[in-house]
Amino acid sequence: MPETASPAPASPQDAEIAAALGTRCVVLIGMMGAGKSTIGRRLSARLRMPFLDADVEIEAAAGMSIPDVFETHGEPHFRDGEARVIARLLDSGPAVVATGGGAFMREETRNRIRDKAVSIWLKADAEIIMRRVRRRADRPLLQTPDPAATVDRLLGEREPVYQNADITIWSRDVPHEKIVDECIEALHAKLCRGATASTRDQMGATS
Repeated sequence: MPETASPAPASPQDAEIAAALGTRCVVLIGMMGAGKSTIGRRLSARLRMPFLDADVEIEAAAGMSIPDVFETHGEPHFRDGEARVIARLLDSGPAVVATGGGAFMREETRNRIRDKAVSIWLKADAEIIMRRVRRRADRPLLQTPDPAATVDRLLGEREPVYQNADITIWSRDVPHEKIVDECIEALHAKLCRGATASTRDQMGATS
């Protein structure tokens, strides 16, 4: 079910990004604790788009929590359902979509995101991740004797794949709006500046 955050002050930059996206989504990827849901809600408000949290949608589709899906059916079953849900969300764009940490590891999902969205990797180091998630019991992959070692292992496996995202933004302990502003700047640079320059060139050629 889409969420809509409180509207933020509109800016021409925000409107240009939304227009350039067309029917495409903005998809946030990265590790657990990177801030995908928190930043995603604020980014969706800036862009005047719905916010969709893939984990919430997966739980609604499964009729149970993600830890229960892992425990009852196992991770492969969860990953299959996750891929189906993300495919559906991408088809419902434009929207800002927050994905689970392992979603982008699946080639099928990466290809769909590449075709139907602009991806932003919220990159967080191990210390930030552990500080943000250590008090939470809803992270099935961290239910291990040594969660810090698990985070290090997952970072080693996932970061080379996350690097395929269109945009990389460092997630760190600064005000959330600063991260959102950096996402907006990067989206505008990727989607709008080339088009603006091209338009100027065409105008210059015909004047």
